[in-house]
Amino acid sequence: MLKPRHYVIMNVYWFGLAFMWNALHPIILPAILLRFVPDALKNTYLGGMTFAGLILAMIIQPLSGALSDRTQSRWGRRRPWMVGGTLATLLVLAAMNAAAGFWALLATYLFLQSVSNMAHGPAQGLIPDLVPAERRGLASGWKNLFDMLGLIVASLVAGQLMGQDNPSLAFAIVGVILAACALTTILGTPETPGTAAVAAPASDPPLPSGRTSWRNRALGAIREYPDYAWLIASRFLILLGIYAVQTFAQYFIRDRLAVANAAEVTGNLMAAIGVALTALVFPAGWLSDRVGQRMLNMGAGLLASLGIFLLLFVSNVQSLYVVGAIIGMATGIFVSVNWALATDLIPAEKAGLYMGLTNIATAGSAAVSRLAGPLIDGLNAARPGAWMGYAALFIVGSASALAGALLMFRIRRR
Repeated sequence: MLKPRHYVIMNVYWFGLAFMWNALHPIILPAILLRFVPDALKNTYLGGMTFAGLILAMIIQPLSGALSDRTQSRWGRRRPWMVGGTLATLLVLAAMNAAAGFWALLATYLFLQSVSNMAHGPAQGLIPDLVPAERRGLASGWKNLFDMLGLIVASLVAGQLMGQDNPSLAFAIVGVILAACALTTILGTPETPGTAAVAAPASDPPLPSGRTSWRNRALGAIREYPDYAWLIASRFLILLGIYAVQTFAQYFIRDRLAVANAAEVTGNLMAAIGVALTALVFPAGWLSDRVGQRMLNMGAGLLASLGIFLLLFVSNVQSLYVVGAIIGMATGIFVSVNWALATDLIPAEKAGLYMGLTNIATAGSAAVSRLAGPLIDGLNAARPGAWMGYAALFIVGSASALAGALLMFRIRRR
């Protein structure tokens, strides 16, 4: 029987993961990459590295989750994977800090994506395994809160440390926080050997094989529910614009704004986005019940498009923070109501398949956004000092979010 504290404890791990990735991707990795790659190609290298890493994550996370479904141990199904993945992650973080060249950095980053997602996938099974259906909203709320807090705290801490050019301390703090959070969840979550042998319900569909492949099921699902297909396309386009800005923010700040401490400013920007995002998540959910989820999704996409477009006119750090807060508010509204709209458009008996497609749109947009790196570097090189690559990034990102918002018009029913 779960006690109130267990709803918090089982989700503490997400703070550690959010802290690690929000410190690494926008702040630590772009800063240390500058040591090993030509300045004129930094966006290309950063985009290529993180694209490959996210593709690995898309493969390993669901695979490890599925394997953990079949794991039987006295620790339960999920915790053995979480222990192994976290221990390997701590070792790889140390190796990444010691990387002495680009290829060593690339290898350790890809290995980090692999071992971290070996723990991430199974950890997502804790709530469905242990929390009664009528309490999963509460448990998921704690997870989302820890995700957001991880973004804010990581941005401030990593920004300050990389601003002082102290990556070793930054890696050490990331490792300590991840280990502490993992230990809290692993030791404090009452997963028992009994949960390891839970049989799948008789109504569960068999694993796809041959002609009944997952791909065919997915295509059939999209044809059966075209409104959901439009939602997936809209989600992909809106997140594509947001992720593209986040990925290359530090290099834009370094080149276009010419600030002395780009890593610290990037951390402050991500924190501003995180605060705005957190402040709007719960009010947006309340408002969606009154004005409609489709209209609020559309409004979030339009606001994101506006915020990204305004980056074209940013000329100092203060205006950057203001525009960042606008993008954060749009993201907060979007993440709050888009998932709810998705659940309204799908059949309950096929929720696993359809929500899996939603996650592919999320991860796919994050990966594709990284491919903007060569475009940025190529246009920047065409007219040195004009920074046309960043202008093109913001125009394309704004147009992508706008197109995603307009696709909401194609959704006809709830």
